[in-house]
Amino acid sequence: MPSTDSGDRIYAIGDIHGRYDLLQMLIARIGEHSASLPPARSLYVVLIGDVVDRGPQSAEVLAMLYGLQRQNSRVIVLLGNHEEAMLQALDGDPDALRRWLAVGGDATLASFGIAPLRIDDDPRDYMNGARRAIPRQWLAWLRQLPLSVQSGDYYFVHAGVRPGVALARQVRDDMLWIRGEFLRSERDFGAVVVHGHSITPDVDVRENRIGIDTGAYRTGVLSAIYLEGEKRDILAVSLPM
Repeated sequence: MPSTDSGDRIYAIGDIHGRYDLLQMLIARIGEHSASLPPARSLYVVLIGDVVDRGPQSAEVLAMLYGLQRQNSRVIVLLGNHEEAMLQALDGDPDALRRWLAVGGDATLASFGIAPLRIDDDPRDYMNGARRAIPRQWLAWLRQLPLSVQSGDYYFVHAGVRPGVALARQVRDDMLWIRGEFLRSERDFGAVVVHGHSITPDVDVRENRIGIDTGAYRTGVLSAIYLEGEKRDILAVSLPM
């Protein structure tokens, strides 16, 4: 049976996608769950990436997670492909801006009070306005988010890993974007991979991986997995859509 590092209690939270309401509920649920257990030597909360876009409250999510991480170094936020798309768009590439807006970046900007991009808007002026609206310290924080973290037999990453490649040699693009080859694989990856990125109706527990993205922005369900030693439990909160 896979195990975390000795003394680690970990709660890994799936893709939030701007659902601040659900995140608040799940953090409270995690607090209640942890309080019901004997004290832990090390308590970690891992956000699996894609905290922004699609849902209506990305600004509130970023504010909460930025603040939590400043208060507690054991709150770990991993980079997701949507955070990467956001940073590329705000770096000044009009094509990257349009790609980001098309996959939910418009909802993120709306949460900061930025109106939708109109056909006659200058994309560079629009990006400049967006950059002024988003605190620069938040963008600097997003730029330094890690791609992965590991505890014992569990490896946490946004999208997954390339089968047949050692964990230490995984590349950024796969860690943020991979789907089919990873999801179909029954190989031993070198650790049980805890990931988001690919939506399933429930937390998807396999021998070699655990998918925790239950599509919060469209299902109203945000899920987490609790791991401590060889113990596991699934936590979820929901609101009607």
